[in-house]
Amino acid sequence: MYATGNKKMLNMLILEILQKYSDEDHSLTQQEIIRLLDKNYGMECDRRSVKSNVLSLREMGYDISMEKGYRLMSREFDDSELRILIDSVLFSKSISTRQAKGLIEKLRGMASNYFNAKVSHVCNLPDLPRTSNKQAMYALDAINDAISEHRKISFIYNNIGTDFKLHPRREEPYIVNPYQIVANNGRFYIIGNYDKYDNIAHFRVDKMTEVKMLDEKAKPMKDIPELKDGLNLPKHMAEHMYMFSGPSVPIKLETTEDMMSELVDWFGSDFTVQKIGDDKIRVRVVCNENAMRYWALQYGPWVEIMEPASLREQIRDDVTKMSEKYSR
Repeated sequence: MYATGNKKMLNMLILEILQKYSDEDHSLTQQEIIRLLDKNYGMECDRRSVKSNVLSLREMGYDISMEKGYRLMSREFDDSELRILIDSVLFSKSISTRQAKGLIEKLRGMASNYFNAKVSHVCNLPDLPRTSNKQAMYALDAINDAISEHRKISFIYNNIGTDFKLHPRREEPYIVNPYQIVANNGRFYIIGNYDKYDNIAHFRVDKMTEVKMLDEKAKPMKDIPELKDGLNLPKHMAEHMYMFSGPSVPIKLETTEDMMSELVDWFGSDFTVQKIGDDKIRVRVVCNENAMRYWALQYGPWVEIMEPASLREQIRDDVTKMSEKYSR
């Protein structure tokens, strides 16, 4: 809030009014602006001052129309962009309900009253399985700082107990070299390297507490065999759709043509397709083996894993165990 008795701030107060009460489809008269200045800020003003201050704002680069009233024509985020951002917060599982409400209110504060009237329902957040970890947003800040400064981080990694609370896996903190933060299935993950080993590891940020940036420099990415050529993020995400760690392997599977949409949704376009019969296709894709195991079980009625043999055997064992459970 600006000092309302200071005439030098009049242009900023007028800008706030235009941001809140006008848009491309709704304009304000000079008299309406004068009334709102008095009502909202206790600031007295005449019509000539309104016009001169609006002209000053236009000179500063603000897109304000003065035809048939005054209206703010463009903003830092338009309505559709704000809606995307609000929906992203609304359905994120990585932040608490309290933090989500606060972020949404800040985003709504950047829009006009007319936009806010259309999204008034967002104050009732959906009953999603949100994190109970109030440190998650602060952890993201610490991790971002560590990545930008090429430093290691330490943290306590937790599991969720039957009381729905976080419980440490062990007392000793994890020491990790962080390389990238990614979002997957509504959760934030670190792609990094557990300092004791030379492979890629994934950690869920909302399961991390007591996150600290250390003074020690992070292990260079080129020292990790899987990252010696750098991190190709789209490729990595396609190969690790469930964020399991471990190497990716060539997979051969058989399915039907009507599964193409699901294949593209999960793997993008980085796979090959061969027709092998009426409506039947053979697909070759590179993927994390553990992730493919769970994916194949999810789509079991429509997909058959052909290679590698170890994965096919593992899925056969999974299906046998499932059959035994459901045969009781």
